[in-house]
This record gives sequence, structure tokens and C-alpha cells, in this order.
Amino acid sequence: MARATAIAGRPYIAAVPANEPALAHINLLPPQHAQRNPEALTNAQGTTSLWGPITAFCSACLITLAGLTMRRPSPPAVPQARPEWDTDGLLSMLAIEGIQDVSAAPTVIGKDADPNSLHRRMEEMLRHGQDEICAAIEKSDGEAKFRSDAWTLSNGNGGGLSRVMANGKVWEKAGVNLSVIRGTMPQAALPAATEKAAVYLQNMGLKPGEPVPFFVASLSCVMHPRNPHCPTMHFNYRYFELDKNNWWFAGGSDITPAYLDEDDMKHFHGTYKKACDKFDPAFFPKFKKQADEYFLIKHRGETRGLGGIFFDDLNDRDPDTLFQFAKECLGSVVPAYVPIIEKHKNDSFTEEQKRWQLIRRGRYAEFNLVYDRGTIFGLKAGGRIESILMTIPETVRWEYNHQPEPGSEEEKIMKLFKNPRDFV
Repeated sequence: MARATAIAGRPYIAAVPANEPALAHINLLPPQHAQRNPEALTNAQGTTSLWGPITAFCSACLITLAGLTMRRPSPPAVPQARPEWDTDGLLSMLAIEGIQDVSAAPTVIGKDADPNSLHRRMEEMLRHGQDEICAAIEKSDGEAKFRSDAWTLSNGNGGGLSRVMANGKVWEKAGVNLSVIRGTMPQAALPAATEKAAVYLQNMGLKPGEPVPFFVASLSCVMHPRNPHCPTMHFNYRYFELDKNNWWFAGGSDITPAYLDEDDMKHFHGTYKKACDKFDPAFFPKFKKQADEYFLIKHRGETRGLGGIFFDDLNDRDPDTLFQFAKECLGSVVPAYVPIIEKHKNDSFTEEQKRWQLIRRGRYAEFNLVYDRGTIFGLKAGGRIESILMTIPETVRWEYNHQPEPGSEEEKIMKLFKNPRDFV
């Protein structure tokens, strides 16, 4: 029996004894973290190891856009508008210069001269959100700090700031990534960014072969706590613009618990319902349904978690109103999530409860690696792997044909993964 894994980004096949149990318990802890965390190292014994630090679609695409030129492109090839992209074709699809690491992010990443432009306001809003969320997570953890990695495009057309926490007291791994990029792409690449590509191209009246200009600003995040009673949380908020008449907002926040606490779910969903209701009472039920549909693990017939809100191609009202809506949603992250963590971070738990959490994290990894469009795009395109795989948990588990015990708390939440319902 052999097992595929990777060390330092290089794949290899590890031999596994024939009598090993039919399960995989994969540890993604870097060696230095394992040395500082004997418990994690003990849990990882007898397992394979993966090295690497993934978000809703555009977030990974944004990071990929900046990272594509880390490899020299192969001769151009025109991909088809379908999920199965041609790798070599993708490498030459985006007209962006290479990236370079810098000691600190510029004061203005997007280089827009007008401080009142939507581009500048979106960047400022996302940067403020990144600062606020990282500060709240560090305070809740009490020990670990975020590592900051800033980068810019060598042509000056954007950059980003990645913040990642690892080996925390409360969080096993947490990441908050900012990207602000301006560039051009072939018309054939636009369907990878939006389902309304044909509509936008028709509106713009571009000639065949004429490149598509774009600006995109995005903040993406994932939080993986250690305690099985503390849920994982993910969000992404972004603005994408082709020209002044063709633009959209997208994003959402969702929560992935291993165990059901009705009050927690009412709090999380209720916080976002209040945010949505300030703009349109129809928003929350619509975006909640879209979250349940998007985060479906089709081959399992179950959702990744217990949902939240998810929206894309949102441009049905003026941009200032939708900007304020995105700002309200981003500002709801801390009040929606941190109180749940504070409530449960010191809860006691059993070995079996930790085991169940790792099995559910296996489902999380399955969704991100099999269905998340941005992750697939990034992996096949050869982008910045550390950023693309940021959202993958450090430790996950797969067991052959695992079924929760009838009447157990695990079975209780499994029923909700298979049949999502409203909490507010």
C-alpha cells in the first residue's frame, strides 16, 4: 500500500505497512511547530506528513493572479470555459508581472491616486478589517501572534499582505489574507472569475482577442481552533471591476462546527441576518440558501458545515450601497464568531470528540481540494502554494466508512449536514 504526500512542496509516495488500519491521519504541522508542541507531534506519530499552510472562489484566484509568474509560462493555450483547466494555458492567461516579497505593505497597495475612489475605499475597508480581526483573534488566543508576509507585483500594479497564526493556544491555524491587484486577462479567462462572463464581455464591446482589464480587492480568512467544541469559521469579501459599468461584489461568511450548539448557531446566523436586514430583508434567506448550495460536498451528499451567507456577482443596486453592505458584513465577523470561541475555548473534551473533529476536518479538506473553484484554479495554475493552501487545516483524519453511533451527538449534527435548516 502506498500513500501520496509531499515534503517542502515536492510530492512523493510513502510506503505504508499492509496491516495498517484503513484510515489516514495526516499531519501538516511544520517540523519546528511539532518540536514546540509535543502533543501535536505525538498525535502525528505513524502518519504521513504534508508541508503547506486554501477560500471562496475569487480569493484563491486573487492570490493565484499574483503568484502565476513564480513559474515561467509555457507557450499560450486557450482554455475552455469549464472546470478542467489546461495547466500550461493557465500559466500564460494573465498579463501580470512577477511578485516580490517586501518588508512591509505599501501605505496604498492599489496605487489609486483618488482617495475617494471605490478602489481606495475598498482597500482601506479591507485593511482595517484585517487589522481588527487579527487583533481580536490574538487577544482571544492569548499567546500566539500573526506572522505577516507582504508582497508586491514587480510592475507596481498591486500586492497583498498575508497574516498567518500557527501553533496557538486556542487556534491550531488562522489566516487572514489581503490582495489588491490590477491587470489584464484574456477574454477566455473571464469565465473563471464570474458566471456572467458572456454578459460582461458583450457589455464592454471588446474586439476578439482584446484583453480584459480588471481590478480586484479581496480579504479572505479561515480559523481552525483546537477545541472540538469551537467551530471553524471562514469568510471572504471582494470587489471585482472590469470597467466603470461592469463590476460586482462577492463574498460571505460561514461556520463549520463539529458539534451542534443551537444557541451558537442562532447567534452566528442571527448576527448576519441583522446585517443583511439593514439593506434588504430578502438578502439573508437568499444568501443563506446560496451558502448551503455552494458548500455542498456532492460526493458525500452533505454540507461542509452549517452555512452562513454567500453571494456572488452582486451588482443589482448602486456600488456605494453594496460597498456599505460588504463593510457591514465584514464588520460582523468578530461579533458573530469570537463570542462563540470565548464560550467554548476552555471546554473539556474527550479523545473521541477530538477524533470526530479531525474526521470533519477531512470533509473540510475534501471540499476545498475537490470543489472550491479558486483552489482548483490555483493548484493547476502553479500559483503561490502557501497562500492557496492557507485554509487547509494542519491536522485532518479519514476513516474507512466511518458512521456516527445512532443517537450520538455526532449523528445529531450529521443529520443537519445532510439536511440543512434555518436557525433564525
